[in-house]
Amino acid sequence: MSTTSLLREFSAENATDVPAAIDAGAQRIELCDNMAQGGTSPSAGVIEGVVACAHARGARVMAMVRPRGGNFEYSAAEVDMMETDARIALELGADGIVFGCLARTEDGGLDLDRAALARLMAIAREAGEERGEPVDVTFHMAFDELGEKQQLAAIDTLVELGFSRILTHGGAAGTPIEEHVDRLRALVAHAAGRIIILPGGGITHENAEAVAAALGVHEVHGTKIVKLA
Repeated sequence: MSTTSLLREFSAENATDVPAAIDAGAQRIELCDNMAQGGTSPSAGVIEGVVACAHARGARVMAMVRPRGGNFEYSAAEVDMMETDARIALELGADGIVFGCLARTEDGGLDLDRAALARLMAIAREAGEERGEPVDVTFHMAFDELGEKQQLAAIDTLVELGFSRILTHGGAAGTPIEEHVDRLRALVAHAAGRIIILPGGGITHENAEAVAAALGVHEVHGTKIVKLA
């Protein structure tokens, strides 16, 4: 896969490295705060500044919508906060939003929190109608908290809800992405072009093309997805 055909999404904690990342080949920015906690909602000022910078350079911006670190099970009050963050990000010109909500099942396991996801997707749809084009929406690595069978069902649900893509490592955080190629291939196969499977976690500018080629995907994600000077 050539460098030009592979979309590289650069995960940024703030505005500092965004210009250099775009100049180095990042076509999309995932913008968050508090990366030590896996990323939380960035401030309005940071969103506004990064959107202006990215759009001037022809890149897109996906804003994280996550009220805190920790797990992905949110109270009603926290979902209210996420709705506000989503609206602000889109009003400030973000091209899309990134979020994920899970809920406990009767047997104590985890599944998608469909009600919370539907509320947030409604905001994305409203913004899309105002813009005259769909808003990009990514379900983040909360996906990796689900069991393998649940993940396949979750793909179907996320397609139904209108998500654009799913960010996933394919396995436990901190493990080499190469260990999860078979699992990621299974997810790509089940998605069958209905939704983008976006691999991330351990993908760098050095192995990005090899990972993408092994999976047959055209987008990759990471904090080191491009080589910064």
